[in-house]
Amino acid sequence: MLFAGLTSAYLVREAEGNWLKFDLPQVFWVSSGLILLSSITMNWAMMAAKKDNYASVTLALLLTTILGFGFMICQFLGWRMLYSQGIVFSGNPSASFLYVITGFHIAHLIGGLIAILVVLFKSRGKVYNSKNLIGIQNCAIYWHFLDGLWIYLFIFLMYVR
Repeated sequence: MLFAGLTSAYLVREAEGNWLKFDLPQVFWVSSGLILLSSITMNWAMMAAKKDNYASVTLALLLTTILGFGFMICQFLGWRMLYSQGIVFSGNPSASFLYVITGFHIAHLIGGLIAILVVLFKSRGKVYNSKNLIGIQNCAIYWHFLDGLWIYLFIFLMYVR
């Protein structure tokens, strides 16, 4: 609901005028690819747990974590590129909305990374298997939601202007 409200407010505020138009840095495309790959590795972890393949569960969760951090690093690089172009948080409402929307997504992503790290730690103790999937399933649902949400936000920020 938070992101639905923010994107709705974005549209309303844009219609009022005084709206700076700018292109998103290409690094946002890279971050989008990383988060899509991270959903694939999260699926791999789920499938491996269903097959009691403990080594693959741990490896897939580790890769998901690395890709998640890569996504976050790309977002920060994108912010830095925007800032170097003079597109700052308080400079124009359009820039402010971009930073708020992507910042809230990063906050949710940090929560997801914490959850993955907990699941990763537990996976090393062979907790997740074909008879016990609830923790990894809940983590995967949240992670896939973050992925889908980012794709929505990325498309919105790229094309709704």
